[in-house]
Amino acid sequence: METSTDQDIVKLKALRKMKASALSLLGFAVLLFIIAIYFKIPILQAFSEAAMVGGIADWFAVVALFRHPLGIPIWHTAIIPTKKNEIGENLGNFVSEEFLNREKLEIKLEEFNFATKASDWLSHEENADKIADSIALHVLPGILKTIKDEDVKRFIQVQFKEKLEGINFGDWVALALEPLQKGNMKDQLLTNLVEVMSSELANNKDLIRKKVKESTPFLSFGLADKSISEGVFKGLAEFLDEAKNPESAVRIKIDEYVYDFLDKVKNSEEMRIKINNLILGFAGKKEVQDYINGIWDEIKLSISNDLEKGDESSIKKSIASLIQGFGNGIKEDSLMIDKINNFIKNDLLEVLLNNKKVIGDLISSTVKSWDGREVSEKLELEIGKDLQYIRINGTLVGGLIGIIIYGVEWTYHYFVI
Repeated sequence: METSTDQDIVKLKALRKMKASALSLLGFAVLLFIIAIYFKIPILQAFSEAAMVGGIADWFAVVALFRHPLGIPIWHTAIIPTKKNEIGENLGNFVSEEFLNREKLEIKLEEFNFATKASDWLSHEENADKIADSIALHVLPGILKTIKDEDVKRFIQVQFKEKLEGINFGDWVALALEPLQKGNMKDQLLTNLVEVMSSELANNKDLIRKKVKESTPFLSFGLADKSISEGVFKGLAEFLDEAKNPESAVRIKIDEYVYDFLDKVKNSEEMRIKINNLILGFAGKKEVQDYINGIWDEIKLSISNDLEKGDESSIKKSIASLIQGFGNGIKEDSLMIDKINNFIKNDLLEVLLNNKKVIGDLISSTVKSWDGREVSEKLELEIGKDLQYIRINGTLVGGLIGIIIYGVEWTYHYFVI
């Protein structure tokens, strides 16, 4: 796609070409005039004289729109730059009165069917990709740069805290532990736990000896270390072995303790408050807060890394898919199409009509703010090429009129006088 600069260059070349053509035709008329004078050809002289007058007059008229002809400040020339403010005001009034008219707008909006056209456009993959590209390249990175990390982290912490405080963890724990009071689940769980502890005790026998040695008096010279450690290890092993038996006194005692704990969790408000305070206290620790703060850093880094993948970005693909799906969804939903079109026809129409004076004033003030010389050059670039046809037509039509006048004059002198 050409850039605006490239387009301006193309238009400028075309304008210069048309100006050269119009000037060449005028020059040709001057040449014919010289030939007619030299060889005394009356009809050719009449044609060339009228052609020169028509060409020069139309050149003056065209140039007078944009600047002073030959730089001479002749009255009523350089119309566009000098009358810029009046043109802007008239343009604003014209748009507000002629275009922002209820009857005309209703007809155009009815014919346009905005919802159908928009949904058709969005449902095409290439269009959805264009929008997704723009969002991924400009919108999302801009948002990430604009957002302050401290504000986001503070927001996450506040929301996390509010959500935790709104949860009754005592009820959750009671509900989760309720099955342990029924059936064989509690017994099986305790048995498994005791077996794991027995296994860990056997695997850490050397560690127990080391800890016992560190705890014995220095004056014992290690004589009691072995007997003490063996006694500790044997006592713990016997305790755990006995606890494996559901019928043992130790196991019954453990069952009573577990049952009592579960009963307090289920029925004691004080116990539930303790559980809530324990969890909330844990959530307030620095390590947990640092982890929460790291969530936003991870999210931001993940988004940035994904957007750098370009066409392979999963975020971009998801946005494009969402846009295309949205377009297809509207196409298949006649009710939604009617709602959108009714909104455009009614609500938007009222907004336009209620603000048509504001729109007209905006156009007027915008045009007034433009530099007169720049406006003139821009308009000449846009329509100057077509205006050169006026010069060409003026030269040709002037010449033909000159022939007609000559013919009338010749007929009058030949037949009348």
